[in-house]
Amino acid sequence: MRGNVVLALAMACLAAPLWADEPDLVIADFEGETYGAWKVTGEAFGPGPARGTLPNQMHVEGFEGKGLVNSFFHGDRTTGTLTSPEFTIQRKFMNFLIGGGKHENQTCINLIVDGKTVRTQTGPNDKAGGAERLEWQAWDVSELNGKTATLQIVDTATGGWGHINVDHILQSNTRRGAQLTRRELVIHQDYLLLPVKNGAAKRRMKFLVDGKNVREFEIELAEQKADFIVAADVRAYRDQALTIEVPLPYGSNALTAIQTSAVLPRPVDGDERRPRFHFTSHRGWLNDPNGLVYFQGEWHLFYQHNPYGWNWGNMHWGHAVSRDLLKWQELPTALYPREWGDWAFSGSAVVDHQDTSGFKTGEEPALVAAYTSTGRGECIAFSNDRGRTWTEYDKNPVVKHAGRDPKIIWHEPTERWVMAVYDEPAGAERGIAFYSSPDLKSWTFTSRIPGFYECPDLFPLGIDGDQAKLQWILYGADGKYLVGDFDGKEFHGTSPRQQVWHGNFYAAQTFSDAPRGRRVQIGWANGITFPGQPFNQQMTIPVELTLKSGAAGPQMRAWPVEEVSKRREWRTVATTLGADGLQLESGKSISLLAGDGQLDLFDLT
Repeated sequence: MRGNVVLALAMACLAAPLWADEPDLVIADFEGETYGAWKVTGEAFGPGPARGTLPNQMHVEGFEGKGLVNSFFHGDRTTGTLTSPEFTIQRKFMNFLIGGGKHENQTCINLIVDGKTVRTQTGPNDKAGGAERLEWQAWDVSELNGKTATLQIVDTATGGWGHINVDHILQSNTRRGAQLTRRELVIHQDYLLLPVKNGAAKRRMKFLVDGKNVREFEIELAEQKADFIVAADVRAYRDQALTIEVPLPYGSNALTAIQTSAVLPRPVDGDERRPRFHFTSHRGWLNDPNGLVYFQGEWHLFYQHNPYGWNWGNMHWGHAVSRDLLKWQELPTALYPREWGDWAFSGSAVVDHQDTSGFKTGEEPALVAAYTSTGRGECIAFSNDRGRTWTEYDKNPVVKHAGRDPKIIWHEPTERWVMAVYDEPAGAERGIAFYSSPDLKSWTFTSRIPGFYECPDLFPLGIDGDQAKLQWILYGADGKYLVGDFDGKEFHGTSPRQQVWHGNFYAAQTFSDAPRGRRVQIGWANGITFPGQPFNQQMTIPVELTLKSGAAGPQMRAWPVEEVSKRREWRTVATTLGADGLQLESGKSISLLAGDGQLDLFDLT
């Protein structure tokens, strides 16, 4: 009897899958020049595995080796399938890297057994603003052990994100990928401190309060040692239970490193290298200046901002104020994305002195911002506390079109608001569209002018300072501009197109309501990076624009604002020190300049 029991146990062991200590089985790594025995239909998958990013595609990352399946061949319009030879399922999990579009049954990888799809997985993206990054996913196929199967990679979608990326398909007894992980905190302090590791996998993190998703963003969350710490402002949820939700690798304890704090994180080593006179955000990425407006003695600088990482992404409106255009106080984030993929892109701001919008609630006029919601169109928000907090207009969007970056101004002769907005309709040359409104809420299309790209600005300047010789300037992100006439509806250039800036000076905007009729401009110093720092990119030094007459017609000139000369006083002194040393005036600091051996003094008081 005992022998029969032993035999039965032995037979049971032989029948069960032997999961332990078995090496991974590679189904496909797509490192060859062709797809080999895989069957290809249609055009989407090209002649063979892609070598990374294809023409006109965002940067593709996260794949292993040199090759991957990338169905962006000739763009999103192409379709097709890629089907594997038959194989036997011999491990507990099937792991694979996947990216691209999130279209059920259209951009996906399918596991087929006995002619039926038994597992399927799409890419992660179905809205603008996603990333071309492949991440590990896994299927538990333990109950299918011993079955014969095929894999089919499908691309039948032709619109946005109409492609699929796949790499390194493995059979394994170890599950790769991520599981949804949660941690609950009761908020008693102002900030959540989140550790960031540059280059780590981007994880989509959510904050939930009472089960409602109140924040959602991507973050390169540090699993171990962080490169720097970012702060999420959670004052709005004080004394409430907030749940952090994020997909993390199996076994990860990264959420335990998140802490609450009453103050912003302290500077990291090297933060003393932060520019003194060019604005940089306390943490994270910045680009286009937005919503430049002067109000009640403060210059307001809003800007495109990723509060949660060193690279572009998660577009919010950051906010800083200054009383002298050089020393800036960073304030809490002004505009948040309404939901994932609906980013707060570039725009402008004005003071509604006459309360045409009806947004005013106190003694002071309301500030009104216009911005692009990438998921909806051109939207507006208003503030009644000098820009410290903002309320979104409940009937947004106010303009829907193919474009972005609204610039709003008050046109005094017609007593109406004007919106100049970048416009890129299908089949037409990109340019700037003009809309008119009596109240900042209802807008009527009036005209369009071709030949401009992104972030328009529209403002008047008097030739040689003479307001009787007023001309209008229409300006694009790349520094190209037209001098001409504007009647509140149409712009007519009166001289050839010119350019005031080149290269890194990009997406510049001018301040609305600047005192003394000044036309002050700030640009994004595009491409000025700060490796190893917790911040990235900077703004330019503010400049004042004027319009000067010339033989070829009026031309714009730019000069650093007068506040710069008040802050820095330069003098050249002896190149060698005498026996008695160098006598410095009280309150001066000294800086050695490389190259000519001279010393320069400048006032930092």
